[in-house]
Amino acid sequence: MKVIIVGAGPSGLLLALFLGKQGISVDILEKSSTLDTQPRATHFSTPATYELGRAGVLDDMDRGGFVPNSVCWRGLDGTRLGGLGIKTVFPEDYPHKMVCFPLDKLSPLLCEHITRVPSVRVHWSHNVVMLGQNDSSAWVEVETPEGSRKMSADYVVGCDGGRSIVRRELFGEDFPGFTWFEQIVATNTYYDFDQFGWEDSNFIIHPEHYFMAARISPHRNKEALWRITYGEMPGLTRDELLARQPDKFRTFLPGHPEPGSYNIVNFSPYKIHQRCAPKFRVGRVLLAADAAHLCNPFGGLGLVGGITDVGGLADCLIGIHQGFANDSILDHYDRVRREIYHRTINPASSENFMRVCRQDATHALKHDAFFVEIAKKAATDRNFGLKLQAGLKDSLVHDFTQYYNTQNNGETSMSA
Repeated sequence: MKVIIVGAGPSGLLLALFLGKQGISVDILEKSSTLDTQPRATHFSTPATYELGRAGVLDDMDRGGFVPNSVCWRGLDGTRLGGLGIKTVFPEDYPHKMVCFPLDKLSPLLCEHITRVPSVRVHWSHNVVMLGQNDSSAWVEVETPEGSRKMSADYVVGCDGGRSIVRRELFGEDFPGFTWFEQIVATNTYYDFDQFGWEDSNFIIHPEHYFMAARISPHRNKEALWRITYGEMPGLTRDELLARQPDKFRTFLPGHPEPGSYNIVNFSPYKIHQRCAPKFRVGRVLLAADAAHLCNPFGGLGLVGGITDVGGLADCLIGIHQGFANDSILDHYDRVRREIYHRTINPASSENFMRVCRQDATHALKHDAFFVEIAKKAATDRNFGLKLQAGLKDSLVHDFTQYYNTQNNGETSMSA
């Protein structure tokens, strides 16, 4: 079997690693000349670490990252409203703890592992401009530094992000869902949150000055790098957002710091969406991760949803390659992964975002069921906290090998 993966982001690289380790020939086509280094997701919850462990990269992530102590919610004045233990609720031998390991570190790590897999090739500066397929193959037209070329495979997988050319070739501009009114700015910033007693992950609830501050390096005090993601007015240019940034930090960060008190090393504004493609499979063309669906970043469900897409799709393609399944298993992938988005990822991520930006702290403590019931119980009941965090795996990970079924005559068919 041969597979073309469009996009050398973490989802495309992870899928290639899964497939290549099983002897499947993979060409990864990336329009950029290098990996993306912009601020992106940082925290991998249990469903993601399960898949990353299966891929054989989790041990390296554990060595280079860290398990956050806890996550909490605060008012604008820093008052702690509630929180969940992370490090404390997981037993020492629990294999799938949450780990903080920013994507700009994960992608190089995946590339390093891919270099050990001879059947996988990464093609940089390869911009896909057209897509086609028939009953026996799928192909892409690609612009390269050496000119245009056509590349064919048994399957083409779009892992090329929210602006996916693969999805647009399939559905045009049809990407059902909506774009949030709010705009988000993600920064990587050196600032000493420890002097204020803040935890490793903090969500600040406020209708205007909501933000998230999460440690993304194991260092403490002034050496610590933090992801600070905050809401902004829509419609502003990058230059206008940059001009507003000092006043925003002065207003909402603890200590009300002046610019000399912190150091911003990455600044990335972006719009946020809740969208899901009409199908994740059209014949021999497939979609996964952000190319298939989008959600806002509060709670990390976009990242974990994409990684669990990849783990499931890998099992489907490997089953076809090894003769345990025919390609109708890909219909299961299409159906199940879209159901997971609509049942879990979309509503949960929307609730996470509205929790911080559509209410104030006083209202949250009195009326938000999360604080009234769930967070309070998790803070006092370790077993409940563990079930709450580890239970997400059951909602997002689906075992597609259950559809493998080899009949006695050697032909493959699918289990119901």
